[in-house]
Amino acid sequence: MNGPLVAAAWGALAASSLVIGGVLALRFRLSDRFVGLVLAFGAGTLISSVAYELVPEETLEAAGTGIALAVGALVFYVGNGFVGRMGGGERKDLDADERESTSSGGAIVLGTILDGVPESLVLGIGLAVGGAISVAFLAAVFISNLPEAIAATVSLRASGTTQSRILWMWIGIAALSAFAAGLGYVVATTIGSSGYLVQAFAAGALLTMIIDTMAPEAVEQSGAEAGLATILGFALAATLSGMA
Repeated sequence: MNGPLVAAAWGALAASSLVIGGVLALRFRLSDRFVGLVLAFGAGTLISSVAYELVPEETLEAAGTGIALAVGALVFYVGNGFVGRMGGGERKDLDADERESTSSGGAIVLGTILDGVPESLVLGIGLAVGGAISVAFLAAVFISNLPEAIAATVSLRASGTTQSRILWMWIGIAALSAFAAGLGYVVATTIGSSGYLVQAFAAGALLTMIIDTMAPEAVEQSGAEAGLATILGFALAATLSGMA
């Protein structure tokens, strides 16, 4: 199996938790507090992965790293604002089933893709640059996708989307994530030594996503314990990075 296909397979594995989260939300009424804690835990794992995997110390002084971080953050900020105006700002809103939903199903899908594409690109880039998948980042993506899918499924169901359509949506997004991981591998092998700039770009987008969409909802749903869950997630991912 060639490199891009291997990357796509890893991307599909990481994104499979979107389907799992969607099924859980459709079959069970998970408490908002529990999902909020998982969201906080996932945010911690992603923050650790950005620090240790995407922007390691040796790349901080490389030319363009800071610019790539800023551009990635700006691109996500603009994209997230556009999705929010379309009605996708509630994709992580766990209370959508308790009141009338104003979310747009299509905008929620776009928002979820916007959240997931940088993660998938990084998986492919990491495989191309390092020759192996980072277990820490793979775990971080898998964990963070669960509450993302649960919350978005709640919003979609509240907006009247059928269960079958929701499940097919998650399957489609997982397939798109697999494609993005394969694309990340191709991009990294094409640009060679400049792959760290693409990683920094993705890191900027991920950090902005964590602060703008994950952290506020985690705190709202789980309260002060969100900070503790975030640290636990950070510690787990940091430990996995150190063992690699």
